Amino acid sequence: MNSISTDIKPKKHYEILDGLRGVAAILVVAFHIFEAFAGGNRFIQIINHGYLAVDFFFLLSGFVVAYAYDDRWGRMTQWEFYKRRLIRLQPMVIMGMIIGAIFYYFQASDILFPQIAGMPIWKLILTMIVGFTLLPIPPSMEIRGWGEMHPLDGPAWSLFFEYIANILYALFFRKFSNKVLGIFVLLFAGLLINYTVFGPKGDVIGGWSLNFEQMNVGFTRLLYPFFAGILLSRLGKLIHIKGAFWICSLLIAAVLIIPRIGDENSLWMNGLYESICIILVFPLIVSIGAGGEINNPFSIKICKVLGDISYPIYITHYPLIYWFTAWVVDNKITLNEGYLVGVGVLISSIVIAYLCLKLYDEPVRNWLQSKFQKSNRGS
Repeated sequence: MNSISTDIKPKKHYEILDGLRGVAAILVVAFHIFEAFAGGNRFIQIINHGYLAVDFFFLLSGFVVAYAYDDRWGRMTQWEFYKRRLIRLQPMVIMGMIIGAIFYYFQASDILFPQIAGMPIWKLILTMIVGFTLLPIPPSMEIRGWGEMHPLDGPAWSLFFEYIANILYALFFRKFSNKVLGIFVLLFAGLLINYTVFGPKGDVIGGWSLNFEQMNVGFTRLLYPFFAGILLSRLGKLIHIKGAFWICSLLIAAVLIIPRIGDENSLWMNGLYESICIILVFPLIVSIGAGGEINNPFSIKICKVLGDISYPIYITHYPLIYWFTAWVVDNKITLNEGYLVGVGVLISSIVIAYLCLKLYDEPVRNWLQSKFQKSNRGS
């Protein structure tokens, strides 16, 4: 994290948290690749709980935002905060939409996306331009047929909610005492448990469509982890153990890979598992990661690279997934027949993310920081 002005002491940088974000992002890509072979059946899905990485990202974001900005209010206006968050996130949102538009017509599928073939180019361009703003696409403009609020780049839905969380933090939650914030966090945990354990699905899957049901899922997924991350940062209860990065990486992998719990007649069991992971396990992982130290230069480099490419991977990989899924479904490709192509998609996602980072994201952010921020050293 960097400071807003030259007279503020630089803060400790949590390299391990950067690395963990990268581990989770790569697992998300792998989850989506395997998802293509599952035919929508969550009970046979490999890397079954990969979608929980989004909830982990929300918790990490809350932790990092509070750590970076809680002590800046008074020296920083709300608009300055919003500028910093926009500069950090928005360039890659735009790139994700551009990549989504480039790949769009290659994703045509008689089974999954039959309307792509006849879609006029002007509607694609209009959808891309609206996507640049991250405003949800209304159902009348949805050009894919999956009901997504961002049909060119599905994962952008979580960035939409990320922005909402940042606005809520700047307007209200930054002003709350730890006690008041704790009450809200407990309330949000209750909402999460109510939805996952006692709700109709037994999971937190969803949040990407502009309708009441999906928006309810999105806010349920957002509120507890993001604001629990803020509370965790404020409390400063970190856990100091050796090998923190590798231990936390294994914990994240275990949480995301474990098969679905229970069956169609016991959905609450999986809901309970996901609630425990989001409410207890993820904060534990972040506490260990933030409390850990890395002294090995090689491990530090690994964490830096993983952290640098984590967001670009997450926000640019899904156009490849649309294409890959259409290929698998249309041609009835089995896992044994298609795993090598899946590996190629994973590698391509990483390469595209790295190129976007170095050739676009970093230069654009540096230019925007020099032009619009008080200091080039802002987060």
